[in-house]
Amino acid sequence: AQTPSASLHPPHPISKMAPLGSVLLAPSPAGKTYDSMYFLKGAAAGGICCSITHGALTPVDVVKTRVQLDPVKYNRGLVGGFKQIIGEEGAMALTTGLGATVVGYFIQGWFKFGGVEYFKIAAVDALGEEKAWEMKTPIYLGAAAGAEFIADMFLCPLEAVRIRGVSDPTFSDGLADGFSKILKQEGVMGFYAGLGPILFKQVPYTMTKFAVQGNMADVIYNAMGSSPKQSSSSTNLGVSLLSGVIAGVA
Repeated sequence: AQTPSASLHPPHPISKMAPLGSVLLAPSPAGKTYDSMYFLKGAAAGGICCSITHGALTPVDVVKTRVQLDPVKYNRGLVGGFKQIIGEEGAMALTTGLGATVVGYFIQGWFKFGGVEYFKIAAVDALGEEKAWEMKTPIYLGAAAGAEFIADMFLCPLEAVRIRGVSDPTFSDGLADGFSKILKQEGVMGFYAGLGPILFKQVPYTMTKFAVQGNMADVIYNAMGSSPKQSSSSTNLGVSLLSGVIAGVA
């Protein structure tokens, strides 16, 4: 899921063409400094978008998890997996883990997108605009890595409940029951058994995604001969969405 983010602008005024790096440091939408409300809006937008997109794909995650856990039984591909699960357990089986997914990825999106904005702007404050502009890609990478690490610490327990429920539909009666059973049977560390794989998957992905999105937004603004500050809200949103789609595919 991609959300509009704060962008970098070069330390000198932009005339016609927006130099590469202009997307990292644009002014806040209200033309004021970045306050707590700005970060809250970014975090909320990230949480809502992540929960919707991941929640909508819960049936796909159910089939994927079943294939990974039992490839001998579930060996008919995605469509065949859908039919097999529905035939054996009913259509509602495809919604297994929906609660954990929606809650987990709302929290993950909250800390990921809010964290990226916070770390990005903190880096600019520490380095100064000119140096930050020169180091835009390292800033994107570092901000994304830090934010994703924190986000995954909150996501991992919910992923543990989701995966346990998908692999064994009789394990629990819902999110709260799943939490209670894992805590009782395995203790707190049972929630973090899969932390390593999640970090190795999510952190590089998120670093690449934000770096590509930021650089692609620069390219788009440069092609338009404009900058975030000179563009309308709808144009900035369109650039953010387009660069986000490109980053997601990349």
